[in-house]
Amino acid sequence: MDKHQIEYANRIIEFVIERKNVKNVNLNIKPDMTIMVSASEKVPLSFIYDFVKSKAGWILKNVKTFEQVQPYKQSEREYVSGESYKYLGKQYRLRLKVTSEEEQVKYYQGFIVLTVKDSNNHARKAKLMDDWYREKALKIFEESLDKQYLLVQKYGIQRPKIEQRLMKARWGSALIDSNTVLLNAELIKAPKHCIDYVVLHELIHFRYNDHSDNFYQMLYSLMPDWEKRKAILDSEIVREL
Repeated sequence: MDKHQIEYANRIIEFVIERKNVKNVNLNIKPDMTIMVSASEKVPLSFIYDFVKSKAGWILKNVKTFEQVQPYKQSEREYVSGESYKYLGKQYRLRLKVTSEEEQVKYYQGFIVLTVKDSNNHARKAKLMDDWYREKALKIFEESLDKQYLLVQKYGIQRPKIEQRLMKARWGSALIDSNTVLLNAELIKAPKHCIDYVVLHELIHFRYNDHSDNFYQMLYSLMPDWEKRKAILDSEIVREL
């Protein structure tokens, strides 16, 4: 993938070109604000530059939105009462409690309750929260896979396994060789219907391992409102990434 840039309205727009087997020239802004352009080897570089220039106004508008919702770094979390945490599309306040018994995290009466022995042990609090999110993600992701797989099973797609990993710039990935759907662990902060979209998107890649017309026709037929779900992910949930 090669890096390129154009000038528009006294601004420099940097973008990455990925050559792949696609019919159309596609432009996508990743959550980390990387601007990705995918096009086949047959598309001249000059055409891609003109295409990006034609989208420059839209690009700057959306990059500005992403800049406004960039998250605090994880190290800025103090894990104290009153901090806000997102879970399944909703914001919850943290309640910190000190105990001499079992340390744990629970969702209780609209709060996420973090119970620890030492309220000053930042590393321990961070691990408990991370473990809680991952445990919840494992359950919710598996439930989503069960539901979405029913939609694609008739197409001869073998049921894949689910794995989760923190990823900086993508929600999911279809690992064809290992028959695995890899999901961003942060996706647990999105509403369930958005998680369903990502899971279905990756499942379809096991039939069409590209973003061809066939891929999108199948996505539209199985989930007509997928664009609305994706928009929620890219405009709202990204602020937590």
